[in-house]
This record gives sequence, structure tokens and C-alpha cells, in this order.
Amino acid sequence: MLSARNQFKGTVKSVKLGNVAAEVIISVGSLEVVSMITRTSAEQLNLKPGDPVTAVIKSTEVLIDK
Repeated sequence: MLSARNQFKGTVKSVKLGNVAAEVIISVGSLEVVSMITRTSAEQLNLKPGDPVTAVIKSTEVLIDK
């Protein structure tokens, strides 16, 4: 169990591998969550489009604009 309360189930839309990092785009309902993780983590998770995943968001700050 994780202590982070902001957990959103979604589907991997795309994975772009760089030399060191990977950009993972996750579809969560009508929204998209973009995550930058290490390339090693993306490879170990074997992430690919269509995979069901959970986006876990742990943040010290959330900005709101109106």
C-alpha cells in the first residue's frame, strides 16, 4: 500500500525513450498525465501503449489558475 492518496487508474498512451529518461503519457478518463521517469524504470516496467497503469502523484505543491 502506498501513502500517496492521489492515485489515478489509466492506460499508457505513449512511451518515448531517451538516453536517460522516458516520457510516459497516461490517459486518465478525458485527461492526460505526463510523467518523466528513468529509462531504466520504463524498461523494467516494460511499459507499452495500451498497458493499464496507476499514476501515483505525490507533490508538495499544486498550483491553481483561474
